[in-house]
Amino acid sequence: MPTSSHNRGDLRIKFGHIPALLLLTTLAFAVQGYHPGVEDAEIYNPAILKILNPSLYPFGAEFFQSHARLTMYPNLIATTARVFHSSAGPALIFWQLLSIFLLLLACWTLACELFENPSARWAGVGLVAALLTIPIAGTGLYLMDEYVNPRAIALFLAVFMIADTLKKKYAGVALWALLSAVVHPLMTLFSLSLVLVIICLRKFDGYLGHRNLAMALSFCPLGLSFSYPSQAYRTFLQTRPYFFILRWQWYEWLGIFLPLGVLWWFSRLARKNRMTSLELICRALIIYGFVYFLFALVITIPPRLLALDRYQPMRSLQLLYALLFLIIGGLLGEWVLRGRWWGWMLLFAPLCAGMVWTQGEIFPSTPHIEWPGTVPANDWLQAFAWIRTHTPVTATFALNPNHMALPGEDAHGFRALAERSMLADAIKDSGAVTMFPELPLAEHLQQQLRSEDGWEHFQTSDFIRLHEQWGVTWFVLDQPGAIGLECPYQNKTLRVCHLPS
Repeated sequence: MPTSSHNRGDLRIKFGHIPALLLLTTLAFAVQGYHPGVEDAEIYNPAILKILNPSLYPFGAEFFQSHARLTMYPNLIATTARVFHSSAGPALIFWQLLSIFLLLLACWTLACELFENPSARWAGVGLVAALLTIPIAGTGLYLMDEYVNPRAIALFLAVFMIADTLKKKYAGVALWALLSAVVHPLMTLFSLSLVLVIICLRKFDGYLGHRNLAMALSFCPLGLSFSYPSQAYRTFLQTRPYFFILRWQWYEWLGIFLPLGVLWWFSRLARKNRMTSLELICRALIIYGFVYFLFALVITIPPRLLALDRYQPMRSLQLLYALLFLIIGGLLGEWVLRGRWWGWMLLFAPLCAGMVWTQGEIFPSTPHIEWPGTVPANDWLQAFAWIRTHTPVTATFALNPNHMALPGEDAHGFRALAERSMLADAIKDSGAVTMFPELPLAEHLQQQLRSEDGWEHFQTSDFIRLHEQWGVTWFVLDQPGAIGLECPYQNKTLRVCHLPS
Protein backbone atom coordinates (compact mmCIF):
# COMPACT_ATOMS: atom_id res chain seq x y z
CA MET A 1 0.00 0.00 0.00
CA PRO A 2 2.75 2.58 0.77
CA THR A 3 4.32 1.78 -2.60
CA SER A 4 1.04 2.49 -4.42
CA SER A 5 0.65 5.81 -2.59
CA HIS A 6 4.22 6.74 -3.41
CA ASN A 7 3.65 6.00 -7.12
CA ARG A 8 0.54 8.20 -7.16
CA GLY A 9 2.58 10.99 -5.60
CA ASP A 10 5.25 10.61 -8.29
CA LEU A 11 2.60 10.80 -11.00
CA ARG A 12 1.17 13.98 -9.46
CA ILE A 13 4.64 15.53 -9.46
CA LYS A 14 5.33 14.42 -13.04
CA PHE A 15 1.98 15.27 -14.62
CA GLY A 16 0.52 17.83 -12.24
CA HIS A 17 1.45 20.68 -14.56
CA ILE A 18 -0.62 19.32 -17.48
CA PRO A 19 -3.97 20.92 -16.49
CA ALA A 20 -2.26 24.29 -16.05
CA LEU A 21 -0.60 23.94 -19.46
CA LEU A 22 -3.97 23.10 -21.04
CA LEU A 23 -5.46 26.25 -19.53
CA LEU A 24 -2.47 28.27 -20.68
CA THR A 25 -2.88 26.79 -24.19
CA THR A 26 -6.48 28.00 -24.29
CA LEU A 27 -5.47 31.49 -23.16
CA ALA A 28 -2.59 31.61 -25.67
CA PHE A 29 -4.94 30.57 -28.48
CA ALA A 30 -7.40 33.30 -27.45
CA VAL A 31 -4.64 35.93 -27.47
CA GLN A 32 -3.05 34.72 -30.70
CA GLY A 33 -6.25 34.35 -32.71
CA TYR A 34 -6.80 31.86 -35.48
CA HIS A 35 -6.80 32.41 -39.24
CA PRO A 36 -6.43 29.04 -40.99
CA GLY A 37 -6.33 30.33 -44.58
CA VAL A 38 -4.00 33.32 -44.48
CA GLU A 39 -0.46 34.00 -45.70
CA ASP A 40 1.61 30.79 -46.06
CA ALA A 41 -1.48 28.63 -45.55
CA GLU A 42 -2.06 29.42 -49.23
CA ILE A 43 0.99 27.24 -49.92
CA TYR A 44 0.46 24.47 -47.36
CA ASN A 45 -3.32 23.94 -47.21
CA PRO A 46 -3.94 23.16 -50.90
CA ALA A 47 -1.51 20.24 -50.66
CA ILE A 48 -3.60 18.85 -47.78
CA LEU A 49 -6.84 19.37 -49.67
CA LYS A 50 -5.48 17.66 -52.77
CA ILE A 51 -4.57 14.57 -50.75
CA LEU A 52 -8.13 14.45 -49.40
CA ASN A 53 -9.61 15.10 -52.85
CA PRO A 54 -7.19 14.37 -55.73
CA SER A 55 -9.55 15.91 -58.30
CA LEU A 56 -8.86 19.39 -56.90
CA TYR A 57 -6.41 21.81 -58.53
CA PRO A 58 -6.00 20.36 -62.03
CA PHE A 59 -4.25 23.65 -62.97
CA GLY A 60 -1.37 25.41 -61.20
CA ALA A 61 -0.71 22.77 -58.55
CA GLU A 62 3.05 23.06 -59.14
CA PHE A 63 3.12 26.28 -57.12
CA PHE A 64 2.27 24.45 -53.90
CA GLN A 65 3.31 20.88 -54.73
CA SER A 66 6.95 21.99 -54.95
CA HIS A 67 6.83 22.59 -51.18
CA ALA A 68 4.66 19.56 -50.43
CA ARG A 69 7.18 17.10 -51.87
CA LEU A 70 9.73 18.14 -49.22
CA THR A 71 7.58 17.52 -46.13
CA MET A 72 5.19 14.99 -44.64
CA TYR A 73 3.15 17.82 -43.11
CA PRO A 74 0.26 17.65 -45.65
CA ASN A 75 0.04 13.87 -45.13
CA LEU A 76 -0.03 14.39 -41.35
CA ILE A 77 -2.98 16.81 -41.48
CA ALA A 78 -4.81 14.79 -44.13
CA THR A 79 -4.43 11.60 -42.07
CA THR A 80 -5.76 13.43 -39.00
CA ALA A 81 -8.80 14.56 -40.99
CA ARG A 82 -9.46 10.99 -42.09
CA VAL A 83 -9.13 9.73 -38.52
CA PHE A 84 -11.62 12.40 -37.41
CA HIS A 85 -13.86 11.59 -40.42
CA SER A 86 -13.93 15.31 -41.05
CA SER A 87 -12.85 17.94 -43.54
CA ALA A 88 -9.46 19.62 -43.25
CA GLY A 89 -10.83 22.44 -41.05
CA PRO A 90 -11.19 20.51 -37.75
CA ALA A 91 -7.84 18.79 -38.32
CA LEU A 92 -6.11 22.15 -38.83
CA ILE A 93 -7.50 23.72 -35.65
CA PHE A 94 -6.71 20.53 -33.71
CA TRP A 95 -3.06 20.73 -34.78
CA GLN A 96 -2.91 24.45 -34.05
CA LEU A 97 -4.06 23.82 -30.47
CA LEU A 98 -1.84 20.76 -30.15
CA SER A 99 1.18 22.68 -31.46
CA ILE A 100 0.65 25.45 -28.90
CA PHE A 101 0.25 22.91 -26.10
CA LEU A 102 3.35 20.94 -27.12
CA LEU A 103 5.39 24.12 -27.46
CA LEU A 104 4.41 25.14 -23.93
CA LEU A 105 5.07 21.61 -22.68
CA ALA A 106 8.51 21.68 -24.32
CA CYS A 107 9.19 25.09 -22.77
CA TRP A 108 8.14 23.74 -19.37
CA THR A 109 10.47 20.76 -19.81
CA LEU A 110 13.35 23.06 -20.69
CA ALA A 111 12.48 25.54 -17.91
CA CYS A 112 12.76 22.69 -15.40
CA GLU A 113 16.39 22.28 -16.50
CA LEU A 114 17.11 26.00 -16.24
CA PHE A 115 15.23 27.05 -13.09
CA GLU A 116 14.46 25.42 -9.75
CA ASN A 117 11.80 27.93 -8.70
CA PRO A 118 8.28 27.02 -9.97
CA SER A 119 7.50 30.74 -10.31
CA ALA A 120 10.42 31.09 -12.70
CA ARG A 121 9.28 28.11 -14.76
CA TRP A 122 5.70 29.33 -15.08
CA ALA A 123 6.73 32.90 -15.84
CA GLY A 124 8.99 31.65 -18.64
CA VAL A 125 6.31 29.46 -20.17
CA GLY A 126 3.71 32.21 -19.70
CA LEU A 127 5.81 34.80 -21.50
CA VAL A 128 6.25 32.49 -24.50
CA ALA A 129 2.48 31.84 -24.53
CA ALA A 130 1.72 35.57 -24.50
CA LEU A 131 4.15 36.42 -27.31
CA LEU A 132 3.35 33.77 -29.92
CA THR A 133 2.64 36.39 -32.60
CA ILE A 134 5.59 38.68 -31.92
CA PRO A 135 7.60 39.41 -35.12
CA ILE A 136 11.08 37.86 -35.34
CA ALA A 137 13.37 40.74 -36.40
CA GLY A 138 13.27 41.16 -40.19
CA THR A 139 12.63 37.53 -41.07
CA GLY A 140 8.93 37.80 -41.95
CA LEU A 141 8.15 35.23 -39.23
CA TYR A 142 6.22 35.21 -35.98
CA LEU A 143 7.22 33.05 -33.05
CA MET A 144 4.20 30.94 -34.05
CA ASP A 145 1.74 31.83 -36.80
CA GLU A 146 -2.02 32.23 -36.36
CA TYR A 147 -2.44 29.05 -38.40
CA VAL A 148 -0.73 25.69 -38.18
CA ASN A 149 2.17 25.02 -40.54
CA PRO A 150 5.38 22.95 -40.56
CA ARG A 151 7.33 25.68 -38.72
CA ALA A 152 5.01 25.40 -35.70
CA ILE A 153 5.61 21.68 -35.41
CA ALA A 154 9.35 22.02 -35.98
CA LEU A 155 9.55 24.66 -33.23
CA PHE A 156 8.19 22.56 -30.39
CA LEU A 157 10.29 19.62 -31.56
CA ALA A 158 13.36 21.88 -31.51
CA VAL A 159 12.69 22.95 -27.91
CA PHE A 160 12.31 19.30 -26.89
CA MET A 161 15.66 18.66 -28.61
CA ILE A 162 17.36 21.40 -26.60
CA ALA A 163 15.85 20.15 -23.34
CA ASP A 164 17.08 16.60 -23.99
CA THR A 165 20.50 17.94 -24.97
CA LEU A 166 20.83 19.63 -21.58
CA LYS A 167 19.75 16.36 -19.93
CA LYS A 168 22.26 14.43 -22.11
CA LYS A 169 19.45 12.24 -23.45
CA TYR A 170 20.82 11.98 -26.94
CA ALA A 171 18.45 9.20 -28.01
CA GLY A 172 15.63 11.67 -27.37
CA VAL A 173 17.47 14.32 -29.37
CA ALA A 174 17.77 11.92 -32.29
CA LEU A 175 14.06 11.05 -32.12
CA TRP A 176 12.92 14.71 -32.06
CA ALA A 177 15.34 15.51 -34.89
CA LEU A 178 14.00 12.68 -37.02
CA LEU A 179 10.38 13.77 -36.48
CA SER A 180 11.34 17.37 -37.25
CA ALA A 181 13.25 16.46 -40.40
CA VAL A 182 10.23 14.85 -42.06
CA VAL A 183 8.17 17.99 -41.35
CA HIS A 184 10.61 20.86 -41.94
CA PRO A 185 14.18 19.90 -42.96
CA LEU A 186 15.55 23.45 -42.91
CA MET A 187 14.33 24.30 -39.40
CA THR A 188 15.74 20.95 -38.27
CA LEU A 189 19.21 22.00 -39.44
CA PHE A 190 18.92 25.18 -37.37
CA SER A 191 17.99 23.29 -34.21
CA LEU A 192 20.65 20.61 -34.76
CA SER A 193 23.31 23.28 -35.13
CA LEU A 194 22.32 24.70 -31.72
CA VAL A 195 22.46 21.20 -30.25
CA LEU A 196 25.98 20.81 -31.64
CA VAL A 197 27.12 24.13 -30.17
CA ILE A 198 25.80 23.15 -26.74
CA ILE A 199 27.59 19.80 -26.89
CA CYS A 200 30.85 21.43 -27.99
CA LEU A 201 30.68 24.09 -25.28
CA ARG A 202 30.04 21.47 -22.64
CA LYS A 203 32.77 19.13 -23.90
CA PHE A 204 35.45 21.80 -24.25
CA ASP A 205 34.58 23.62 -21.04
CA GLY A 206 33.34 26.78 -22.71
CA TYR A 207 35.99 26.95 -25.44
CA LEU A 208 34.89 26.30 -29.00
CA GLY A 209 38.03 25.78 -31.07
CA HIS A 210 38.34 26.36 -34.78
CA ARG A 211 37.83 22.71 -35.60
CA ASN A 212 34.60 22.52 -33.64
CA LEU A 213 33.35 25.85 -34.97
CA ALA A 214 33.81 24.43 -38.46
CA MET A 215 31.68 21.47 -37.41
CA ALA A 216 28.95 23.83 -36.26
CA LEU A 217 29.14 25.78 -39.49
CA SER A 218 28.75 22.56 -41.44
CA PHE A 219 25.18 22.40 -40.19
CA CYS A 220 24.33 25.71 -41.83
CA PRO A 221 22.06 25.14 -44.83
CA LEU A 222 24.69 25.86 -47.47
CA GLY A 223 23.09 23.68 -50.13
CA LEU A 224 24.90 22.24 -53.11
CA SER A 225 23.72 24.44 -55.97
CA PHE A 226 25.90 27.39 -56.88
CA SER A 227 24.49 27.80 -60.38
CA TYR A 228 23.49 31.30 -61.40
CA PRO A 229 19.67 31.39 -61.47
CA SER A 230 17.55 32.58 -64.37
CA GLN A 231 16.56 36.20 -64.92
CA ALA A 232 12.93 35.37 -64.11
CA TYR A 233 13.98 33.81 -60.80
CA ARG A 234 16.14 36.82 -59.92
CA THR A 235 13.22 39.13 -60.66
CA PHE A 236 10.94 37.36 -58.20
CA LEU A 237 13.70 37.02 -55.62
CA GLN A 238 13.86 40.82 -55.43
CA THR A 239 10.25 40.84 -54.18
CA ARG A 240 11.50 39.26 -50.95
CA PRO A 241 13.74 41.92 -49.34
CA TYR A 242 13.81 40.01 -46.05
CA PHE A 243 15.99 37.40 -47.80
CA PHE A 244 18.78 40.00 -47.95
CA ILE A 245 20.08 41.09 -44.59
CA LEU A 246 21.74 44.21 -46.03
CA ARG A 247 18.26 45.48 -46.95
CA TRP A 248 16.95 45.21 -43.41
CA GLN A 249 15.99 48.41 -41.59
CA TRP A 250 18.03 49.58 -38.60
CA TYR A 251 15.38 48.39 -36.14
CA GLU A 252 15.47 44.95 -37.75
CA TRP A 253 19.23 44.83 -37.23
CA LEU A 254 18.51 45.74 -33.61
CA GLY A 255 16.43 42.56 -33.52
CA ILE A 256 19.65 40.63 -34.22
CA PHE A 257 22.12 42.22 -31.83
CA LEU A 258 19.94 43.30 -28.91
CA PRO A 259 19.00 39.67 -28.11
CA LEU A 260 22.68 38.66 -28.30
CA GLY A 261 23.59 41.46 -25.89
CA VAL A 262 20.79 40.45 -23.52
CA LEU A 263 21.93 36.84 -23.65
CA TRP A 264 25.51 37.89 -22.83
CA TRP A 265 24.20 39.78 -19.78
CA PHE A 266 22.11 36.78 -18.74
CA SER A 267 25.12 34.48 -19.06
CA ARG A 268 27.01 36.72 -16.61
CA LEU A 269 24.07 36.68 -14.19
CA ALA A 270 23.80 32.91 -14.51
CA ARG A 271 27.50 32.41 -13.78
CA LYS A 272 27.31 34.72 -10.75
CA ASN A 273 24.34 32.75 -9.39
CA ARG A 274 25.79 29.33 -10.33
CA MET A 275 22.97 28.54 -12.77
CA THR A 276 25.10 26.24 -14.90
CA SER A 277 22.52 25.13 -17.48
CA LEU A 278 21.26 28.67 -17.98
CA GLU A 279 24.78 29.97 -18.55
CA LEU A 280 25.46 27.16 -21.03
CA ILE A 281 22.39 27.80 -23.14
CA CYS A 282 22.91 31.58 -23.14
CA ARG A 283 26.47 31.20 -24.39
CA ALA A 284 25.41 28.63 -26.97
CA LEU A 285 22.68 30.95 -28.29
CA ILE A 286 25.19 33.80 -28.66
CA ILE A 287 27.46 31.62 -30.82
CA TYR A 288 24.48 30.21 -32.73
CA GLY A 289 23.05 33.65 -33.48
CA PHE A 290 26.39 35.16 -34.48
CA VAL A 291 27.32 32.26 -36.79
CA TYR A 292 24.05 32.52 -38.70
CA PHE A 293 24.39 36.29 -38.91
CA LEU A 294 27.83 35.87 -40.53
CA PHE A 295 26.45 33.26 -42.90
CA ALA A 296 23.58 35.57 -43.90
CA LEU A 297 26.03 38.40 -44.46
CA VAL A 298 28.37 36.29 -46.62
CA ILE A 299 25.71 34.94 -48.98
CA THR A 300 24.10 38.36 -49.46
CA ILE A 301 27.14 39.99 -51.04
CA PRO A 302 28.51 37.83 -53.96
CA PRO A 303 26.05 37.56 -56.89
CA ARG A 304 27.29 34.02 -57.47
CA LEU A 305 25.71 32.97 -54.15
CA LEU A 306 22.32 34.50 -54.97
CA ALA A 307 20.56 31.12 -55.04
CA LEU A 308 21.63 30.50 -51.42
CA ASP A 309 19.53 33.42 -50.14
CA ARG A 310 16.47 31.18 -50.36
CA TYR A 311 17.70 29.32 -47.26
CA GLN A 312 17.14 32.47 -45.18
CA PRO A 313 19.67 31.72 -42.42
CA MET A 314 18.28 34.50 -40.24
CA ARG A 315 15.15 32.41 -39.75
CA SER A 316 17.32 30.62 -37.20
CA LEU A 317 16.25 33.52 -34.97
CA GLN A 318 12.84 31.90 -34.46
CA LEU A 319 14.34 29.31 -32.11
CA LEU A 320 16.63 31.89 -30.51
CA TYR A 321 13.68 34.19 -29.75
CA ALA A 322 11.60 31.35 -28.29
CA LEU A 323 14.40 30.42 -25.90
CA LEU A 324 15.17 34.06 -25.14
CA PHE A 325 11.58 34.78 -24.05
CA LEU A 326 11.57 31.61 -21.96
CA ILE A 327 14.73 32.82 -20.22
CA ILE A 328 13.48 36.39 -19.77
CA GLY A 329 10.24 35.18 -18.25
CA GLY A 330 12.10 32.72 -16.05
CA LEU A 331 14.42 35.38 -14.64
CA LEU A 332 11.48 37.70 -14.02
CA GLY A 333 9.74 34.91 -12.14
CA GLU A 334 12.93 34.09 -10.24
CA TRP A 335 13.76 37.58 -9.03
CA VAL A 336 10.78 39.91 -9.59
CA LEU A 337 7.37 38.23 -9.75
CA ARG A 338 7.59 35.29 -7.33
CA GLY A 339 4.36 35.25 -5.28
CA ARG A 340 3.29 38.80 -6.11
CA TRP A 341 -0.03 38.23 -7.94
CA TRP A 342 -0.27 41.93 -8.78
CA GLY A 343 3.12 41.74 -10.47
CA TRP A 344 1.92 38.92 -12.70
CA MET A 345 -1.18 40.96 -13.61
CA LEU A 346 0.87 44.08 -14.33
CA LEU A 347 3.10 42.10 -16.69
CA PHE A 348 0.70 39.80 -18.51
CA ALA A 349 -2.60 41.71 -18.69
CA PRO A 350 -1.33 44.67 -20.78
CA LEU A 351 1.00 42.39 -22.74
CA CYS A 352 -1.84 40.08 -23.81
CA ALA A 353 -4.15 43.01 -24.50
CA GLY A 354 -1.49 44.59 -26.71
CA MET A 355 -1.00 41.37 -28.66
CA VAL A 356 -4.76 41.01 -29.25
CA TRP A 357 -4.98 44.63 -30.40
CA THR A 358 -2.06 44.13 -32.80
CA GLN A 359 -3.74 41.11 -34.36
CA GLY A 360 -6.88 43.18 -34.84
CA GLU A 361 -4.83 45.74 -36.75
CA ILE A 362 -3.27 43.06 -38.96
CA PHE A 363 -6.63 41.45 -39.80
CA PRO A 364 -9.08 44.35 -39.45
CA SER A 365 -11.86 42.85 -41.59
CA THR A 366 -11.77 39.36 -40.10
CA PRO A 367 -12.91 37.94 -36.72
CA HIS A 368 -10.10 37.33 -34.24
CA ILE A 369 -10.81 33.59 -34.36
CA GLU A 370 -12.08 32.03 -37.59
CA TRP A 371 -13.84 28.90 -36.40
CA PRO A 372 -14.16 25.97 -38.86
CA GLY A 373 -17.47 25.85 -40.67
CA THR A 374 -18.35 29.52 -40.19
CA VAL A 375 -18.38 32.25 -42.84
CA PRO A 376 -17.59 35.63 -41.29
CA ALA A 377 -18.97 38.96 -42.49
CA ASN A 378 -16.11 39.47 -44.94
CA ASP A 379 -17.05 39.88 -48.59
CA TRP A 380 -13.96 38.08 -49.86
CA LEU A 381 -14.46 35.07 -47.61
CA GLN A 382 -18.15 34.91 -48.44
CA ALA A 383 -17.30 34.86 -52.14
CA PHE A 384 -14.69 32.14 -51.57
CA ALA A 385 -17.22 30.06 -49.62
CA TRP A 386 -19.78 30.37 -52.43
CA ILE A 387 -17.16 29.30 -54.98
CA ARG A 388 -16.24 26.28 -52.86
CA THR A 389 -19.82 24.99 -52.83
CA HIS A 390 -21.26 26.18 -56.16
CA THR A 391 -18.58 25.75 -58.82
CA PRO A 392 -17.05 22.61 -60.41
CA VAL A 393 -13.93 21.28 -58.72
CA THR A 394 -12.23 21.37 -62.13
CA ALA A 395 -12.91 25.10 -62.62
CA THR A 396 -9.96 27.45 -63.08
CA PHE A 397 -10.31 31.01 -61.76
CA ALA A 398 -8.61 34.30 -62.40
CA LEU A 399 -8.70 37.20 -59.95
CA ASN A 400 -6.62 40.23 -59.17
CA PRO A 401 -3.05 38.86 -58.89
CA ASN A 402 -2.49 41.17 -55.91
CA HIS A 403 -5.74 40.27 -54.18
CA MET A 404 -4.07 39.12 -50.94
CA ALA A 405 -2.77 42.65 -50.39
CA LEU A 406 -6.08 44.44 -51.08
CA PRO A 407 -8.01 46.21 -48.27
CA GLY A 408 -10.61 43.93 -46.71
CA GLU A 409 -9.03 40.74 -48.08
CA ASP A 410 -6.75 40.35 -45.04
CA ALA A 411 -4.17 38.11 -46.78
CA HIS A 412 -6.53 35.14 -47.22
CA GLY A 413 -5.49 32.60 -49.84
CA PHE A 414 -7.88 31.73 -52.67
CA ARG A 415 -6.69 28.15 -53.19
CA ALA A 416 -6.70 27.49 -49.45
CA LEU A 417 -10.30 28.68 -48.95
CA ALA A 418 -12.12 28.50 -52.29
CA GLU A 419 -10.45 25.13 -53.02
CA ARG A 420 -10.22 25.83 -56.72
CA SER A 421 -7.45 26.24 -59.29
CA MET A 422 -6.27 29.77 -59.90
CA LEU A 423 -4.16 31.65 -62.40
CA ALA A 424 -0.97 32.56 -60.53
CA ASP A 425 -0.96 35.40 -58.01
CA ALA A 426 1.84 37.88 -57.35
CA ILE A 427 1.98 37.51 -53.56
CA LYS A 428 2.36 33.89 -52.47
CA ASP A 429 3.15 32.14 -55.73
CA SER A 430 6.16 34.41 -56.13
CA GLY A 431 7.29 33.32 -52.67
CA ALA A 432 6.99 29.67 -53.61
CA VAL A 433 9.04 30.31 -56.73
CA THR A 434 11.95 31.81 -54.79
CA MET A 435 12.57 28.52 -52.99
CA PHE A 436 13.24 26.50 -56.14
CA PRO A 437 15.64 28.16 -58.61
CA GLU A 438 16.35 24.79 -60.21
CA LEU A 439 12.71 24.41 -61.36
CA PRO A 440 11.06 26.34 -64.23
CA LEU A 441 8.47 27.78 -61.82
CA ALA A 442 9.69 31.35 -62.21
CA GLU A 443 9.18 31.26 -65.97
CA HIS A 444 5.68 29.79 -65.58
CA LEU A 445 4.77 32.43 -63.01
CA GLN A 446 6.14 35.25 -65.14
CA GLN A 447 4.08 34.13 -68.16
CA GLN A 448 0.87 33.93 -66.14
CA LEU A 449 1.37 37.29 -64.43
CA ARG A 450 2.11 38.98 -67.74
CA SER A 451 -1.20 37.69 -69.10
CA GLU A 452 -2.89 39.45 -66.15
CA ASP A 453 -1.21 42.83 -66.66
CA GLY A 454 -3.73 45.65 -66.46
CA TRP A 455 -6.26 43.50 -64.60
CA GLU A 456 -8.16 46.52 -63.26
CA HIS A 457 -9.05 47.55 -66.84
CA PHE A 458 -9.91 44.14 -68.30
CA GLN A 459 -12.78 43.89 -70.76
CA THR A 460 -14.67 40.86 -72.06
CA SER A 461 -12.07 40.30 -74.79
CA ASP A 462 -9.36 40.01 -72.11
CA PHE A 463 -11.32 37.35 -70.23
CA ILE A 464 -11.80 35.42 -73.47
CA ARG A 465 -8.03 35.66 -74.05
CA LEU A 466 -7.35 34.16 -70.59
CA HIS A 467 -9.74 31.35 -71.39
CA GLU A 468 -8.04 30.60 -74.69
CA GLN A 469 -4.53 30.89 -73.26
CA TRP A 470 -4.91 29.18 -69.88
CA GLY A 471 -8.35 27.55 -69.82
CA VAL A 472 -9.72 30.02 -67.26
CA THR A 473 -13.51 29.79 -67.07
CA TRP A 474 -14.39 31.76 -63.92
CA PHE A 475 -13.44 35.21 -62.63
CA VAL A 476 -13.61 37.04 -59.30
CA LEU A 477 -14.13 40.72 -60.11
CA ASP A 478 -14.60 43.97 -58.27
CA GLN A 479 -18.03 45.54 -58.41
CA PRO A 480 -19.65 46.58 -60.69
CA GLY A 481 -17.98 43.83 -62.79
CA ALA A 482 -17.61 43.46 -66.53
CA ILE A 483 -20.21 43.55 -69.29
CA GLY A 484 -20.62 40.30 -71.23
CA LEU A 485 -20.10 37.88 -68.33
CA GLU A 486 -22.67 35.90 -66.38
CA CYS A 487 -22.35 36.53 -62.65
CA PRO A 488 -24.36 34.08 -60.49
CA TYR A 489 -22.94 35.48 -57.24
CA GLN A 490 -22.27 38.99 -56.02
CA ASN A 491 -21.98 41.00 -52.83
CA LYS A 492 -21.23 44.65 -52.21
CA THR A 493 -17.52 44.19 -53.03
CA LEU A 494 -17.21 41.33 -55.51
CA ARG A 495 -18.81 39.42 -58.34
CA VAL A 496 -18.14 35.80 -59.28
CA CYS A 497 -18.60 35.48 -63.03
CA HIS A 498 -18.02 33.09 -65.91
CA LEU A 499 -18.01 33.28 -69.68
CA PRO A 500 -21.38 32.66 -71.34
CA SER A 501 -21.77 29.04 -72.35
